[in-house]
Amino acid sequence: MTTTASLEFDHVELLIGSVESAADANAKAVRNTVLSPRFYTTDFKAMDRLNIESVRTEWDVMMKEYEGDNNHDHFQRDAQFAEEVKTLMPQLSPEMRQEFLDFLISSLTSEFSGCILYNEIRKNIDNPDIKQLMTYMARDESRHAGFINQSLKDFDLGIDLGQLKRTKAYTFFKPKYIFYATYLSEKIGYARYITIFRQLERHPDKRFHPIFRWFERWCNDEFRHGESFALIMRSQPELLRGVNLWWIRFFILAVYATMYVRDHTRPLLHEAMGFKSTEYDYEVFRITSEIARQVFPVEVDIDHPTFRACMERLVELSIANAKAKERGGVLGLIGQASSALAAVWTFGRLYFLPVKRNNLPAQVRVQPAW
Repeated sequence: MTTTASLEFDHVELLIGSVESAADANAKAVRNTVLSPRFYTTDFKAMDRLNIESVRTEWDVMMKEYEGDNNHDHFQRDAQFAEEVKTLMPQLSPEMRQEFLDFLISSLTSEFSGCILYNEIRKNIDNPDIKQLMTYMARDESRHAGFINQSLKDFDLGIDLGQLKRTKAYTFFKPKYIFYATYLSEKIGYARYITIFRQLERHPDKRFHPIFRWFERWCNDEFRHGESFALIMRSQPELLRGVNLWWIRFFILAVYATMYVRDHTRPLLHEAMGFKSTEYDYEVFRITSEIARQVFPVEVDIDHPTFRACMERLVELSIANAKAKERGGVLGLIGQASSALAAVWTFGRLYFLPVKRNNLPAQVRVQPAW
C-alpha cells in the first residue's frame, strides 16, 4: 500500500490547487469542498434559550478574562516582521510557496468563519450571557483573520473579507452540532498552533515566516474559545449522554480525518518546520484528546491500528478522487463515485471502532499547559 510519506507533489497539487493571483486566492476561500473550512448558521432562538447558571462561577471568571483582553495589542506587525518577510519569502520554492499559501488561506477562512458565526449569533439573540460571549469571540476571530490577511497581502493575494462573507455558501447546524464541531475546531486549532510554536521555539532556524512568532498568545485565544463551549455543554448535560455520544464520536472523527487528509497535502510545509505530517498530526490528536476529556465522555483510540490504517486510506482515496476529477469524462465520474463510496466505507470502519470512556471532572476548565 502506498504510504502518505511517499506522496508525489503532482498528486498534492491536485488537492490544493495553484494560487497565482488575488482572484485565485479569493476563489479558493469561497470554494466549498470536503476539506475546506465552511461558514455556518444556526437556530438563534435555541441559542437564546441557553441557561448557564449551573456553571456560573467558572463562567464569570472566564468573562473577566475576556474583558481583560490580554491580546488587545498583540496582533501588530513590527519592523522585524517586515524584514523577515523580505528576507525569507524569496527563499521558498514554488511548491513550498503553494503549500504555505494554502495554509494561510484555509487558516484565514477558518478564523473568519468563527467571526461571522459568533457575530451573527450576537446580533440575533437577547440572552445577555451568550451575547457577551459571542461579542468577545467575534472580536478575537476578527483580529486573527485580519492578521493572516496582512500576510497574504505580502504576496499581493489579500482576501476581500466582505465579498467572502457575501458569496461563500452557509451550512445550517443545530446548536448542539455547532457546540461539538466548534469546540473541537477551537481546541484542535490550539493544539496545531502550540505544536508549531514549540517546535520553532526549539528550532528557530526552521521558522520560515515571522507569523509563527505570534502563535503562542494567539493559540491561547483559541483555547479560551474552546473553554467557553465546554462550559456551555457542561451546563446542558443532555448534550453529553445518550444518542448524543454517537454524534460526539462522529464529530471527533470528522474533524480528525479532515485535518489528516488536508495536512498530508502539505508535506513540504511540515518538512520545512522539521515535522513529518503523520507525526505532527498524531501529536495534535494526542493534545486535543487530552483536553477534550474535560467535556466529552468518549474518546477515539488514535493508537488503534485500524484507526491509523483508515487515516492512510482516506489520504489515498482523496488523491484518487482528485485524479479522477482531473481526468473527466465518464471514466472520471466513475472514478470519483468509486473513491467516494470507498471513503464512506472507510469512515464507517473508523466510526464503529471501540472508544475509550472518560469520567468528566467536577472542575470544567483546564489550563493551556502544552
